[in-house]
Amino acid sequence: ERVDGVGTAAVAGAAGPRVSITPDDAALAGLGLTRAAVAPLLVSHGIVTSGGLLEDDGRSLAVQLGSRIGTLEEIAALPLVTEQGPVALEDVADVELTSDPLTSYALVDGVRALTLNITKLPDANTVEVSQAVRDLLPGLAAQLDGAQLDVLVDQAPYISESISSLAIEGGLGLVFAVVVILLFLRSARATLVTAISIPLSILVAFVGMNATGYTLNILTLGGLTIAIGRIVDDSIVVIENVERHFEYGKTRTRTIVDAVREVAGAITASTVTTVVVFLPIALVGGLAGQLFAPFAFTVAIAMGASLLVALTIVPVLAYWFLARKHAGGAAPRPEPTTHDERLAELRASSKQDEAALQRTYRRTLGWVLGHRWITLGIAAAVLVGTVAMVPLLKTNFLGDMSQGTVGVTQSVAPGTALDAQLEKAEEVSAAIGGVEGVELVQATLGSSEISLVLGGGSEAISYSVVLAADADAAAAPDAIRAALDGIVPADELSISAAGGMGFSNDVEILVTGPEQDAIDEATQQIADAMAALPEAVQVSTSLSEARPTLQVSIDREAAAAVGFSEVQLSQILAGALTPQQIGQVTLDETSMGVFLAPTDPPGSVDALRSLPVPTAAGVMPLSELAEVEIVDGPVAVSTIDTRRNANVSVTPGSDDIGQASTAVRTTLDALTLPQGVQAEIGGITAEQDEAFAQLGLAILAAILIVYVVMVATFRSLLHPFLLLVSIPFAATGSILLQLATGIPLGVASLIGVLMLVGIVVTNAIVLIDLVKQYREAGLPMDEALRLGATRRVRPVVMTALAAILAMAPMAIGVTGHSGFISQPLALVVVGGLFSSTVMTLVVLPTIYHLVETPRERRAQLRAARDEARVPDVAPTPEESPAP
Repeated sequence: ERVDGVGTAAVAGAAGPRVSITPDDAALAGLGLTRAAVAPLLVSHGIVTSGGLLEDDGRSLAVQLGSRIGTLEEIAALPLVTEQGPVALEDVADVELTSDPLTSYALVDGVRALTLNITKLPDANTVEVSQAVRDLLPGLAAQLDGAQLDVLVDQAPYISESISSLAIEGGLGLVFAVVVILLFLRSARATLVTAISIPLSILVAFVGMNATGYTLNILTLGGLTIAIGRIVDDSIVVIENVERHFEYGKTRTRTIVDAVREVAGAITASTVTTVVVFLPIALVGGLAGQLFAPFAFTVAIAMGASLLVALTIVPVLAYWFLARKHAGGAAPRPEPTTHDERLAELRASSKQDEAALQRTYRRTLGWVLGHRWITLGIAAAVLVGTVAMVPLLKTNFLGDMSQGTVGVTQSVAPGTALDAQLEKAEEVSAAIGGVEGVELVQATLGSSEISLVLGGGSEAISYSVVLAADADAAAAPDAIRAALDGIVPADELSISAAGGMGFSNDVEILVTGPEQDAIDEATQQIADAMAALPEAVQVSTSLSEARPTLQVSIDREAAAAVGFSEVQLSQILAGALTPQQIGQVTLDETSMGVFLAPTDPPGSVDALRSLPVPTAAGVMPLSELAEVEIVDGPVAVSTIDTRRNANVSVTPGSDDIGQASTAVRTTLDALTLPQGVQAEIGGITAEQDEAFAQLGLAILAAILIVYVVMVATFRSLLHPFLLLVSIPFAATGSILLQLATGIPLGVASLIGVLMLVGIVVTNAIVLIDLVKQYREAGLPMDEALRLGATRRVRPVVMTALAAILAMAPMAIGVTGHSGFISQPLALVVVGGLFSSTVMTLVVLPTIYHLVETPRERRAQLRAARDEARVPDVAPTPEESPAP
């Protein structure tokens, strides 16, 4: 516990030292004493008190009275006062150093052991604390005379491996993104200038993380890895436009300034929309909000940095390192000056150097604009199909967080002796150890600190099952359950993947009511109904059985007749049954209790009834002074707001928590519970429902925020609304990819949807922004749409492919350890970005054309009417303009 970052170190299976004093009752009786004479010895001796001050030869001395007991020999030599004179304690009692009775056992692969459960402080780094503890072990082993110290379960390797895997997948994604840029730009220099935005943006993100106290962990690194495919987009648009402007033959400075100015508004708006979608994360509470706040912050910082780099550093690098395309001898195109020249240049430049992508898209665009209603009909069918696929999705909360371990809890009957529990634990440990893929089994039983941490207790045995690196973690709980079939009744087992966030995937049902009998009846009724569900593999309740208790009822009149009060006789019986602590001493710098042990404690109920009790009337059996019987002890009662309650836990048989929750809810609604009893669903279902509801609101809020940003950018209420058409089509690819891979829709997936809101709209912004510029330059709407969309198809496809391929390693799970957050999130973004990009390039121009065509016609009619109203009269000399 002295290691920096360690909060607690709980021990199981250990017995501390104690001093045991076992009197010789016959020897005491020969001296006219009883056990009661031994009890006050440590109160009468070994006490240090202050005697004030003594002045001696000009010195003021503090007076200390008495001395502490520091050795076992001093305790043995303590004097007992008798009529014959003082008698040393060791003459009438055995004084020895023993161990406290074991209240818990720990087993490792069925072998007795001592285990430590080390918990770090909340703000400590898991990997650093783990390494510090591991560094301490060799020295401790040497001090413990060669004891073997092994690390059984450690979260640090899982975290380190996940971080390493994310770094590898991020590196692969970076390489893929750069390859895409190179293939499109066909220039090593342009590719390097564009790619420089990735490390610079990540560096700025690191600075922001450090300033706000965030560390590099699975969440923040996952955010950076996800952002890699997006932070290069702004630079791609800038470089692509700079290369086009180089063809005009302007000075380098003028070329860079004009090219950046032309796209600055579009990339600023697109980046801002990508960043602001994370603002509603503040609306998400609970575990989901705590998890994704650092993730969202990291992505937002990286995206903001990418915009800054694209508008400042990338133009400077382009100025120094990019060559003009016509520097080799061909004459540069003159810069257009007049309005007609600019229109001609727009038309010519849009068709010059068209690649196969632009030519194919121009033909496709021509067809869809000529068949607008057919195109919209196909789009509507896609949306209907998307909605129809939603019920097919599996849902869960946070996915697999097992970290390679499975937790097993075995309940035992109240009052089961610790040795009997040990036998059960050895049998179960052996059975679990034989399961394929199980590397180690740790069992804890009794009332240890660890058993409380792991969810056990004196009436439960807790097992932590460590799986091999190549084991199937998803199949392990079922395999363990099958191995224990016939050894432990199913209703005494609870098996689930041991998550690293302090929750299980069980669906919890809280049963409340005014009367315990009604609650018990309802709880059993619910448990029976849930056990019949095919979605449930295990059902357990919190109902406690009555613990057997040995009740000794003292006959007050009979006790008084022989000189005892009820309390006095109770104290005598307590001393005869179990050791009683009579003091505390420190021996060899170790504090320990001193206990007065019974000489011959009764070993059965009948022996207790026959226990001889010395009285004023002679020795009498306890049965003449008290009634001894076994009764049912009080049942543990749980309350919430003064209402009694019980729990029913349902363990789903798959990772589809949503399906299990629906089945539980439907079954629960169909039950008729006793009057006054209420049942509500909690646990993982409540967490999931709350997180999904909050994230749903966050997504709607993000769409609204994006709309407001686009209104400010385009200075129009209609155009931003048209751009939002890209968002629904993002769901098509996301859902298809999740159905194909079988990965459930969870909180991480919804965060991916939130990201998509910002990402897919950026493509629409880049596309329509140039169309808007062309129309402002004087081109008709139809021509501006065809030319602008064709011109921007390359950066749109390039940025989408770069983002998709950058996230592909995470979506595929190349390393297999990218984490419970990154893979589902990347999967959603990859699928959504693909489908939304395709539909944006087809559907958005169609809707834009459909909406703007009548608006343009009305504008032309108004212009014609206005022109017709102007009289065709030559100006008088006074009205002529000055030369």
